[in-house]
Amino acid sequence: MTLTLADAKATTQADAKGQWLVELPARKAGENLELSIVGTKTIVLKNVILGDIWLCGGQSNMEMFLGSCLGAGDDIKGANLPTIRRIKFNHVQAPYPEADAPAVAAWQVCSTQTAAGFTAAGFYFAREIQAKTGVPIGLLDDNWGGTQIEPWVPSEGLALIPDLHDAVVANASALVAYTAQLPKNLEVIEQWIAATRLALTNKDTILPAMPPMPAHPRATGWCSMYNAMIAPLTRSPIKGVIWYQGEANGSEGDSYFTKMQALIGGWRKVWNLGDPATGAGHDFPFYFVQLASFQGVSENPAGGEGWAKLRAAQTKALSIPNTGMAVIIDTVPLKESNDIHPKNKYDVGMRLARWALNRDYGQKDCVPSGPIFKEMKIEDGKARLSFDFTGSGLMVASKEGRSAAVEEKTGKLKRFAIAGADKKWFWAEAVIDQNTLVVSSPDVKAPVAVRYAFAMNPDGANLYNREGLPASPFRTDAW
Repeated sequence: MTLTLADAKATTQADAKGQWLVELPARKAGENLELSIVGTKTIVLKNVILGDIWLCGGQSNMEMFLGSCLGAGDDIKGANLPTIRRIKFNHVQAPYPEADAPAVAAWQVCSTQTAAGFTAAGFYFAREIQAKTGVPIGLLDDNWGGTQIEPWVPSEGLALIPDLHDAVVANASALVAYTAQLPKNLEVIEQWIAATRLALTNKDTILPAMPPMPAHPRATGWCSMYNAMIAPLTRSPIKGVIWYQGEANGSEGDSYFTKMQALIGGWRKVWNLGDPATGAGHDFPFYFVQLASFQGVSENPAGGEGWAKLRAAQTKALSIPNTGMAVIIDTVPLKESNDIHPKNKYDVGMRLARWALNRDYGQKDCVPSGPIFKEMKIEDGKARLSFDFTGSGLMVASKEGRSAAVEEKTGKLKRFAIAGADKKWFWAEAVIDQNTLVVSSPDVKAPVAVRYAFAMNPDGANLYNREGLPASPFRTDAW
């Protein structure tokens, strides 16, 4: 068959399964093109556009439709954006990597009729990048509400983390062994039931003891969604990934970081986008969302409850090359904090877009993140903290809805706690000193650790940089 796109032409041959792959020469731009495919019959695809493709992965907060989000009405009215497009994929699992992608329908052009069904985070991400760069953006809307991270990890990712791989193999072996014992266990249970019935019939006062049964090993469904929903897409080049997931793994801590390593490393390995000779470009960008505030506020200065440790694991994932994290603890008003689906996806998409604009589209003046804890030094009974991504300076600020953060010039920093070697935590005073913070408490004469916003719902956390981006929760200790 022969493919023609504008002035480019290529010929290829389908395999026995009817599958084929062809690469046309790269083009910098192009809109309203026609792609013709001539074989035993002719297919002409119209309104073809060239641009960057981003995969939007994760669970329901990435899948959440634009039409159900805060302030989306006006955005939908202005959504005639023909250089933004998306394709939505069905929820499917498979035991082995599949060849065909489970698309719901063909690619959709963003318009006032279609935008309401787009991934909201993906829409705002794409709109901002397209507006700032002029580059057309295609979104692979490929996510599934309520899913853990494990089903999205490819086997190639497990192989990169030996301890994780061994644990999965051991669990699988235990599950096989447990299943093999079912007939024997069933026989034991049936004998106990019969003996118990007889004892009850005889009005015995002592009943047969219930036989102990082996615990069922937990099956996490590793790789199943990757196999069906991601593997078929790996033949198509992507610019990068935006990822919003973690609520379904919310009870975890450092183990989630390990799984992020497997997910990101595995996807990069199977896409294999790098130069075979140098490996350059292999680590395509992977930008993810730290979990939002959720549920009630705890007044325990030690914190650590709920999603606090998972957020710490997400922050640790910034150590993986070419990653970025959107912090959104300031996007959920306390009165709405029992909703696991925050309605403000505008700030989510815009903050993800900052990473891409800075890292991938040459806009180095676009600060990609709020302050991220870097280092602590103890000086005269006080802790001095320094940060990455301070931008044009630190400030105390507050934020309402989708509006920009507003500086509170006389405000005091909140949600800081400090402890000594005895590990007793107290709320602390934190003061901005140029681009650092000085943290102290009269109750802690010799501090050794500081925590900030380290809680399930750190409502009131108010450290920002002057670009209006919130600081990430952190702890300096490993207790």
